[in-house]
Amino acid sequence: MVDLHDQTLRDAHQSVLATRLRTEDMLPICDKMDQVGFDSMEIWGGATFDACIRYLDEDPWERLDKLSNALPNTRVQMLERAMNIVAYSNYPDDIVEKFIHYAYKNGCESFRIFDALNDLRNMRIPIEKAKKEGAHVQGSLCYTISPIHTVEKYVEKFKKLERMGCDSLCIKDMAGMISPSRAYDIVKGCKDAGIKIPIDLHSHNTSGMTGLAYMKACEAGVDVLDTSISSLTGATGQPPTESLTAALQDTEYDTGYDMDLLMDIREYFNEIWKKYRHLHRDQALRIDPSVTVHQIPGGMLSNLVNQLEKQGAADKYDEVLKEVPRVREEFGHPPLVTPSSQVVGVQAVMNVKFGRYEKITNDTKNYFRGMYGRPPGEISEEMYEKILGPDWEEEVIDDRPASLLDPQFKKNKDKLEDMGLLNKPEDVLTYTIYPDIGLKFLKGEVEAEFTSDELPLEEPEEKEKKEASRQISYPWKGKVKIDGKEYNVVMNSKEKVRVNGKTYNVSVLFPEGEQPSASAVEANSQTQTQEMSGDEIEINSPMLGTILELKVRPGDNINQGEPVAILEAMKMENDVSAPKDGKIKNMHVKKGQDVEEGDLIATMVG
Repeated sequence: MVDLHDQTLRDAHQSVLATRLRTEDMLPICDKMDQVGFDSMEIWGGATFDACIRYLDEDPWERLDKLSNALPNTRVQMLERAMNIVAYSNYPDDIVEKFIHYAYKNGCESFRIFDALNDLRNMRIPIEKAKKEGAHVQGSLCYTISPIHTVEKYVEKFKKLERMGCDSLCIKDMAGMISPSRAYDIVKGCKDAGIKIPIDLHSHNTSGMTGLAYMKACEAGVDVLDTSISSLTGATGQPPTESLTAALQDTEYDTGYDMDLLMDIREYFNEIWKKYRHLHRDQALRIDPSVTVHQIPGGMLSNLVNQLEKQGAADKYDEVLKEVPRVREEFGHPPLVTPSSQVVGVQAVMNVKFGRYEKITNDTKNYFRGMYGRPPGEISEEMYEKILGPDWEEEVIDDRPASLLDPQFKKNKDKLEDMGLLNKPEDVLTYTIYPDIGLKFLKGEVEAEFTSDELPLEEPEEKEKKEASRQISYPWKGKVKIDGKEYNVVMNSKEKVRVNGKTYNVSVLFPEGEQPSASAVEANSQTQTQEMSGDEIEINSPMLGTILELKVRPGDNINQGEPVAILEAMKMENDVSAPKDGKIKNMHVKKGQDVEEGDLIATMVG
């Protein structure tokens, strides 16, 4: 017999619906899902915590409490990113321990714990704490393809995780690229090495060969397979629960699940899929064997499409997919899973958009410093110098990164109390892990993108048609042709336009008394430009994002390349830097402000 671990309420919608499934659309089906007899269900963690407070205006702790109560007969699980918890950087030990304590208290009975670099040092504290709480601990290793990620290495590390006290193990193939032979070899290798605890294989449909890999894993003795209800599988989602249940019927691996019950659940999620149709993306639905090259996991692939669209760079998708493996190799072959997938993926976007390593994210710098853990493979001195500069050796650490961090819980608890925002201890963790968006959420300043009763929204193609045809008011952001060359611009009026950070006087010929439509601006070939005179220099946002921090004030002297502000874009931190030496004249944004590409951040005098 093989058991199934259901991912419908967590990884499935993270992979095919940009992590936007709302709690009110999960609860009605929980009773039937609770009757199936799944080994366990993953309902929390990963990107769902971030999405709740950033996009849905939902308290993730309340989601956990509601779902765990609605599934009394099923062991519920969260995906926990070791010392990153549910975010993208390491947190001190006290925050990790408090998080696991309150997650367990709110109903999480099982923790799938992984580290993006498979650095077991980062997994020790969460494993020990979850065991102390009395939870089931599943030690997980991220599967990837590289010269250094051999079957022997995986077996060796799984044996160490068993010795560390894990109750089960998971091969976490987040990109859906494990081959049948490799699935067989790793599972069989673990069993032959004397590992006694259950082994789970997690994968996605992306490559198109996952069904074969699951069958070979069964032959090797796998104990649990990850699936989701077929309505939310797509290509980047998990293999479908109903299909796998049917395939294993009347074999020694038969799950024994009730197919009629699974079909009822499928029918419910079919309606959910239609309801959330504004989030459907072709790239997330098509089988893509190229994943074995670029190795981008399902959740990241779905969100990458969404992020590129927001950045006005959807046309760069194929270029980014080609750039990712180049960056990954230069970074020492890290598995592409959060947060390393974001670090590599966003740097690849930067390389495509601005030129290779012309803009380097702060997270890339921290990765090279060792602040995420030890890179799996060697990184060349040339790359270290390119990212960190000639004195790079002084910046690189070899300690467990979190051991360098001071405790934060009490300090942040006091801050929230002083602000009158502390309603429960869990709020301290929300604020600590996501200080900016978390503070907005706790203040009640986050507006949900949509609620369940507002769905379905307009389908993307209909919205695009309306956007293209409507007449617009200023400021207008879009594309304009100047001397036959196309630019991304911001037009504050018919007379002025910002192009590549410079302001121009513009004479645009449109019909008398009409505002330009998007198509009219793009089609107009009679735009004349003249650069404004003077020494004042505008510093503009290179992309859509949120201002995390202002590094200077009016009157400050600044050198070329020094940061004016820190911009969070695509969930990563980026410096907005001075283009030359000079003095800051004015700051035009404030901390926490959302900005779009081309928005004015600061003016300076060179």
